[in-house]
Amino acid sequence: MRCPRFPAVVQRRTAPARTPRAPGAVFAVHLELVTLLEDRAVITWHTGTPTAEGRGPLLPAVTEGEVLYGTHPARLNRTASEGRHTAHHTVELTDLEPGQTYYYRAHSRGSAATPTPLPLVRGNAVGTSPHGTGSRGGPYCFTTPEPPPGRHLVSIALCNDLHLGETTAGLVAGVPLLRGVSQEHGLAPYPKIMARALVDEARRRGADHLLAAGDISAGGAPRDLLEAKRILDRFGTHGQDYFVVRGNHDRPGDRHPGESGGDSFRHGFFGADRPAYFTHDLGGLRIVGLDTYDKRGHGGDAGALSPEQLDWFRARLKEDRERPTVIFGHHPLTVRHSAFPVTSGQRLNRRQARSILDAYAMAPGVFLHHAGHTHRNKHTVLPQARHVTLQEVGAAKDYPGGFVLLRVHTGGYALNYYRSNSEPAREWSERGRRVAAGLWPQYAFGRSVRDRNCVAVRDLSGITPRLPAGAVRGAAPGAVQE
Repeated sequence: MRCPRFPAVVQRRTAPARTPRAPGAVFAVHLELVTLLEDRAVITWHTGTPTAEGRGPLLPAVTEGEVLYGTHPARLNRTASEGRHTAHHTVELTDLEPGQTYYYRAHSRGSAATPTPLPLVRGNAVGTSPHGTGSRGGPYCFTTPEPPPGRHLVSIALCNDLHLGETTAGLVAGVPLLRGVSQEHGLAPYPKIMARALVDEARRRGADHLLAAGDISAGGAPRDLLEAKRILDRFGTHGQDYFVVRGNHDRPGDRHPGESGGDSFRHGFFGADRPAYFTHDLGGLRIVGLDTYDKRGHGGDAGALSPEQLDWFRARLKEDRERPTVIFGHHPLTVRHSAFPVTSGQRLNRRQARSILDAYAMAPGVFLHHAGHTHRNKHTVLPQARHVTLQEVGAAKDYPGGFVLLRVHTGGYALNYYRSNSEPAREWSERGRRVAAGLWPQYAFGRSVRDRNCVAVRDLSGITPRLPAGAVRGAAPGAVQE
């Protein structure tokens, strides 16, 4: 997805000069190309005014927003807007052509929106090529992908790290830079805001099922897990419409004075006599949920499966190697290209990860492994199993705050990231950028469009999914269903 060069208009890629922040002036900042499909793109940015002192984050400025775009950088002859005033802008470009290069600028009150900078990871938040990133205001460039071949079969929302019960985002003990950010006084708890918005947006975007890959709660408290289940039940029925697995924050144990001990996560979602790992059939598509903290520990160590679970998992893949399979679990198998130091606690136990990759190498039906825990968007393919996409998805609870929609077709699949789009969710997501002294977007957003949006070709024609009641089979990509 590279954009062609137009020598007459392309500028050298240099660092933009700082513009003094005059009190009262409106600045359009944090421009991001969030979602890119074959026929649409979702672009977001923020408008604000400086404080009287001219320091600190911008104060939200409610104003209009529009995107000018076209197929040549000198002819931006199409316009899209939200049709409302806000400080947290989301504009969706529709009716795009697959495989076509587009150029665009975003504006609010005469101010051209400038990108979220990603220099620590040499990333690009606004396009599929560096065109326009060396100037203030673009035009920026993206090329739409080709759609997955064949007929649409089913769409599944992939999410993780809801952290119900959490009160401070980005708090890491012993790391002074990561002091965390809290919700503004008087507003609803941000994990509830973000979880509700995610469920609503997943349904609006046509998700037939939802997979929540762990850290459903902030600490395994029964009341938080109950609240999480109430919110997820808005999507449908657990074990039929949506599925959950455990994260390290959901680990069992009596860590809540005055409340019953034991495994509250397993009891709340699976029952006392059932393990927290499983397989489920969606009309030929096998879903495998892994409990990647099936152990005793303090939560900050590496994830692991119990020996019994690991044997069960390898046996399930071996008995049906060709079956189309999606696997999800909280801890990723590997963590690569991080802007921050990587510790063993950020991934699955190395020996078990190698064992799982060896099992994937012998199971050609596996095509996707969805993980959370790292709180970032990252697309990885490893040489041990090149047919499997390893997709880390950013945390649902804070910036960038959303989910990946897996669209399965008879001839392949697409992964597309969507932000949760209620006004309270957008407000909190913007506040959440301040984590890690404002460096959080360098880590969490995804350094390239491919880390958030990709297409893969493979034969999935044997899937005949049984969709939930009320679902619309073959709904258009990104379509809003009411």
